Amino acid sequence: MNLVSLAFLLIFLGFILVFADVVLTMVRAVKQQGEESHEEQRKAEAGGVIFIGPIPIIFGTSKKIEKWMLIVALVITVILVVLFVLPFILGL
Repeated sequence: MNLVSLAFLLIFLGFILVFADVVLTMVRAVKQQGEESHEEQRKAEAGGVIFIGPIPIIFGTSKKIEKWMLIVALVITVILVVLFVLPFILGL
C-alpha cells in the first residue's frame, strides 16, 4: 500500500467518524429532549479559540469558560512554538 492510498483511506475514515459522531449526537439530543421535559432546564456554556496567524482570539459565554479557553490557547501556542523551533534546534 503506497502513501497516496493510505492518505485516501485516512481521509475516508475521518469522514466516516465525523458522520457517525453527527448521527450519535442527534440520537442523544432526541433522547435527552424527551427526558428533559420532566426535568429542569440545564445551563449550557460554550467557548472557543480562533488563531489568526500567531494571535489567538478567545471567546466564551462566561468568564469561567474564557479563562479555560485562555489556558487552551496558551497550551496550543506553546506546542506550536516548540514544533516551529524544534527543527532548527535538531538541525533538520
